[in-house]
Amino acid sequence: MSDHLVAYLAPDGYIDPLIEELALAGIVPVERYDRLILTDGPARQVAWAQNIWRAVERIPVTSIKQGAKALRDRQRNWALWPVAHHRRAQLIQDALPHVGAKPLVFPAAAPSAPLGSWSLVAEDLILASADCSSPFRHGEAAFVEDRTTPPNRAYLKLWEALTVAGRHPGPGERCLDLGASPGGWSWVLHETGADVVSVDRAALDPRIAALPRLTQHQASAFSLTPAEIGPVDWLTSDVICYPARLLRLVKNWLESGLVRNFVCSVKFQGPTDHETAKAFAEIPGSRLVHLYHNKHELTWIRLDG
Repeated sequence: MSDHLVAYLAPDGYIDPLIEELALAGIVPVERYDRLILTDGPARQVAWAQNIWRAVERIPVTSIKQGAKALRDRQRNWALWPVAHHRRAQLIQDALPHVGAKPLVFPAAAPSAPLGSWSLVAEDLILASADCSSPFRHGEAAFVEDRTTPPNRAYLKLWEALTVAGRHPGPGERCLDLGASPGGWSWVLHETGADVVSVDRAALDPRIAALPRLTQHQASAFSLTPAEIGPVDWLTSDVICYPARLLRLVKNWLESGLVRNFVCSVKFQGPTDHETAKAFAEIPGSRLVHLYHNKHELTWIRLDG
């Protein structure tokens, strides 16, 4: 075992894809605490990790007071991931500075203050990392939701993706939304002030279809060619299809040179297609992540510049 330890936190319900991805990357778990998998470092970019603890320390604990002090000595903000000795762990957390976690009002920047994660894995032992991959507590992005306007809850995925990306469309930009029905993602894009072209064989929700800067094409996302649509600032896709088919579509648009930014859901039907996921992750300038609002899917993001 190396001195450099890393922990990968699996999304709720998706421990198996994380274990499979680690194995394919040759990363061997050395310890596991339910959804938290500890490995030898260095940290790797792993799509199926909701949060990555990049530099895990083992901190001996002699008392609640000493445990809290040891964490405070490293940095101010900490989030407890409870795995054992729950009352003792909570007493240590209560002795640390309070960390607010108010839901974001989209569009808003992700939290910027350093936030560490820790667990009490034995009565006398803390695992802690002051350096984590997610700016959100345990990777759990929360928003003040709009429960009346969007036609479904899929809009939360795009809110989260754009927040994680640190950029979103704006007035004067042109967006292409593939697999748009019933219109949750098109609504998000339109609310930023952008012009939206929505594409789906199925109709949009009438309230979305009536938006003033939205044009609907009732057609398959796979039947359109880039030349038909022309240049777009953003291409988004939440279309339901096999990952390999989406990859071919994305490569077609990439090769056209007509798209500046991409945000696409890579949905898995049945077993996780790790080979295609890896192909998405290897596209230059892009990243592949499991968002808090994803299910058995990943989100692929590629921004210009």
